Parts: sequence; structure tokens; C-alpha cells
Amino acid sequence: HILCLVFFCLSAYFCFLMTALGVTAGAHRLWSHRSYKAKLPLRIFLAAANSMAFQNDIYEWSRDHRVHHKYSETDADPHNARRGFFFSHIGWLFVRKHRDVIEKGRKLDFTDLLDDPVVRFQRKYYKSSVVLMCFVIPTFVPWYLWGESLWNAYFLASILRYTISLNVTWLVNSAAHMYGNRPYDKYINPRQNTFVTLGAIGEGFHNYHHTFPFDYSASELGLKFNPTTWFIDFMFWLGLVTDRKQAPKEMIQARKERTGDGSA
Repeated sequence: HILCLVFFCLSAYFCFLMTALGVTAGAHRLWSHRSYKAKLPLRIFLAAANSMAFQNDIYEWSRDHRVHHKYSETDADPHNARRGFFFSHIGWLFVRKHRDVIEKGRKLDFTDLLDDPVVRFQRKYYKSSVVLMCFVIPTFVPWYLWGESLWNAYFLASILRYTISLNVTWLVNSAAHMYGNRPYDKYINPRQNTFVTLGAIGEGFHNYHHTFPFDYSASELGLKFNPTTWFIDFMFWLGLVTDRKQAPKEMIQARKERTGDGSA
């Protein structure tokens, strides 16, 4: 029973990591920001992981995120943090989008997203892929491989894992725009938030990310906790990633001195 519990916890955590990577390495750093290039096998894996995340398909997620960066903290920002923690965390999903989100979003070019056949395929079969990746596989694997009850497998490895992953992602929109320091640009809301970094496997260096959105690491490298960057670097080592974009150290230091709050 103890061994089964260990396997169950490991499988649930593996699903959580896969879910997170589908958002952080996939929809966010690859498709939204084009901060690196990924070969077809990796793009297929990230698309499948993104379906496990069940946070809208890659096209919609990336479209909204680009609008968020372009019009951050305005009415055209889908989850404008100036409207409060609850709105930026989850409330924005309960109401109609502000007309500025729609009108100004139409001015941006998203054709590159649909030029990717992986994005088109996932978008076409999104509902089916979500059922399979988000609910069926996380439930079936522990039930089939080591006899876990379907009840436990469904509510823990699927529903609980999904709930946690959603809230961890939403904290980037809410907490990381309200709490923390701003060593790169004190004139924007996004902050460096350690708690969000730990939960969202490296996405909490948010002041850095909004200052240098093209950087594939979404943070300064070094000894900082950024599993998404480690994953991308490992895929680079395997030959599945190319053209990783980075902000030069000189640019980072100059920006700190010019607009930072002096905290780093």
C-alpha cells in the first residue's frame, strides 16, 4: 500500500509538471513570445501537455497573453491587475471581456500562430484532446498500472492536480503583479515573487519578464530556481531547441541602474 501511494503521488506530480510545462515552456515562452524555436517532436509534446493544462488552446492562450503584454494594466489587458486581486486571479474569466480587449486585440498580428500545423491541429481537436490528456490519462494510468481506485485517481491525479495548476498559473496574473520587488523597472506593476516562482516552476521573476519579454529564461540565469529554463536547456542539449533568445548582461545591468528600484 505504501509503494502504491508513492507511485500515485509521483504520477500525480509528473502530471502537474507536464501540465505546467505545457503552459510555461509551450504556450508562454515558445508560442506567445517566440523566445526560442522548437522542433516538431517537442512542439507535439508541448501541445499535448498544454491540452492537459486545459487553459484554452494554444492560439487563444497566446493571443490573450500578447494582448496582456501590449496593454498591461489597462482596460485592454484581459486580466488587468489594477481591477484588484480577485479580478486578475479568476474574476476576469467570469465576465465579458472589456471592449478594449477585443478592439485593441484585433490590431495585433497572430498569423504566425496559425502558421504552425501543431497549433492548428490542437485547436481543431482541442475538446477531445482535453478530455484525453486532462482527465482520462491521469485517471487511467494509476488505476491500470497499480490498481488505484478510479475514485482516488480521478479526484486526486486529475481534478486536484488541475485545480492546483490553474491557481498556480493565475497567481502569475494576480500576486506577481502586486507583491514583490521591482529590480529592473519600478515604473511597471509586475514584481519578482518567490512564492509564484516556486509554484509556477520559474514564472515568478515577473518584473524581469515584463522588462525583457523576449528572453527565453524569463529570468536572469545563475542559481535561481527556474525548472522551465532547465527543461528548455535540456531540450537544447538533445537538439530539439534552437535559437534561444537572451538579454545581454550589459543590457540587464544598464536597465537595473536606469529604472530599477535598487533591490538587486
